[in-house]
Amino acid sequence: MGEAYLRRRLLELGETPRVHSAGLRADGLEPARGAVEVLGAEGLDVSAHRSRRMTEAMLEEADLVVCMAREHLKEAVVLHPPAWPRTFTLKELVRRAEDVGARAQGQPFDEWLDKVHAGRTRTELLGDSTVDDVADPIGRPPEMFERTAREIAALIDRLVDLGWREATR
Repeated sequence: MGEAYLRRRLLELGETPRVHSAGLRADGLEPARGAVEVLGAEGLDVSAHRSRRMTEAMLEEADLVVCMAREHLKEAVVLHPPAWPRTFTLKELVRRAEDVGARAQGQPFDEWLDKVHAGRTRTELLGDSTVDDVADPIGRPPEMFERTAREIAALIDRLVDLGWREATR
């Protein structure tokens, strides 16, 4: 869901996004029916999407790694430690970006992201806090997919406004 929303928002700004999702599940799995239905109602067709397992190579080439849960962030940082400064949960990224402020017009993305990352420590990953997690709707009722989709869409809107809108004017 995050991939679809982020791609759409960046395309709306005239960007040419390279947005790909990966996770901890096996390769080749179809998207959950609830996700297909919720996104389809918004004009986003993800029916052809197939899961991909996160790899070190993916993390190495990514400019930004956005995770839905701390569990994913931990796995990414263990798999490829140099990804730490550009790997966040979606909620953490939006919160920290709001604290730093929007990326200025002409400001390189990596420079802005360095500011968003400043002050973070790896010890913040210790424990099992879910405060920065987006709830996983898999195996839950359809209304959970709707709730999760609304949350992700709202967070992506805030992220795009902070990280891209001003910088591309």
